[in-house]
Amino acid sequence: QVQLVESGGGLVQPGGSLRLSCAAAGSIFSLYDMAWYRQAPGKQRELVAGITSGLSTNYANSVKGRFTISRDNAKNTMYLQMNSLKPEDTAVYYCNAHYERGPILNDYWGQGTQVTVSS
Repeated sequence: QVQLVESGGGLVQPGGSLRLSCAAAGSIFSLYDMAWYRQAPGKQRELVAGITSGLSTNYANSVKGRFTISRDNAKNTMYLQMNSLKPEDTAVYYCNAHYERGPILNDYWGQGTQVTVSS
């Protein structure tokens, strides 16, 4: 079992920056592939960025060059540095932890943190 708690959301003006954090507890954090998803009102949840247990990263095209995902396994924490924010980045951002080895599949979600980009 993994408990995930996001923090760092808020209201920011267009062009501004925020850093989201996802603190994990309850299992071996370093074994999990981690990701940030977001869901805007009336839209489906979408992948924003992911970072594997081996530290490979991937990004949605819409955030490439603006967002940076990272993790600190010693602190059991994942981060999302968001720069040059746009109104279309407004959404609830969710942290995801994924572990899949053979027949074992574990998938956990945080409660979400609201990011609002508006002037």
